[in-house]
Amino acid sequence: MPGLYQQLLQHFGSANIGSINMRIGFAGLGRMGWPMAANLASNNSALVVWNRSPDKARSFAQQYGVQYVDSPSQLAAQCDIVITMLADDRASEAVHFGEEGLFTRLNAVDNKHSCIFIEMGTISPDHLACLQQQADGQRVIDAPVSGATQAATEGKLLIMAGATPLEVMALGPVFEPLSRKVMALTKPGAGCVMKLSVNMLIHGLNQCLAESMALALSAGISAEQAFEVIENSAAAAPSVVYRKKLYLDEAAHPVSFTVALAKKDMGLALELAKQNGVNMPQSEVTHGQLVSASDSGYADRDMAAMVQFNLS
Repeated sequence: MPGLYQQLLQHFGSANIGSINMRIGFAGLGRMGWPMAANLASNNSALVVWNRSPDKARSFAQQYGVQYVDSPSQLAAQCDIVITMLADDRASEAVHFGEEGLFTRLNAVDNKHSCIFIEMGTISPDHLACLQQQADGQRVIDAPVSGATQAATEGKLLIMAGATPLEVMALGPVFEPLSRKVMALTKPGAGCVMKLSVNMLIHGLNQCLAESMALALSAGISAEQAFEVIENSAAAAPSVVYRKKLYLDEAAHPVSFTVALAKKDMGLALELAKQNGVNMPQSEVTHGQLVSASDSGYADRDMAAMVQFNLS
């Protein structure tokens, strides 16, 4: 199979490589997917979208003047590149392998049709390997993102791509509207691993922050005062600062990242650590707290709710 850069050259021709005229499909219009697709739509009128809830896809298409389709297989048949932004391995498996999934009609419609799949959600390295094995000769690239809904809206995500620098350059028209930086990690699957590594750190920080805030609140210090001290201390981090409003009043703001998704991420990270023989005691504690919180009714709340969970 030719390298991605050569594949794009063959598909578009040298005159169009790096152009914004490639037909891009986007599957998954959730909290992160919607603003990401919106940024792509503003840069590429040839965008095509699909969502599990058809009404949402229709609404997006009407709002941004793009096309929508009724099934993932139609997305793959019509597009040069398909981006997926899905919650987990289970959702990805259904979208790729289900009836009328992305992989069901790759060669049935047009034997010459070539499609590149870019997986931008948080999935396990094992699931990525399965996708790559079952893609019927098509290229599957892991390029998960770091950054919450605000970064997605502003087009300032960090993209961690399991692709070479040349391949990342070739995909510039896809990545540039979405990101502030793209890391070319060269090795397929490296993006998935780094996403789990980054999220493991973020969720661990969230747990420590929740405990710190809970301790201060239990001693009669207001949430506003406690957070002001933390954000001006050596312990401050971007993920702490830009989520301030959620930590101060979680119920008053839209959910950015749920406890359930954090639990899923930590579970995947621990599974990978076990496979690689890595000891992660801090992450095991964090995962245990997220499991307990989910079982206590916090699953669909923002992970900032861990402050309240630690006070309960």
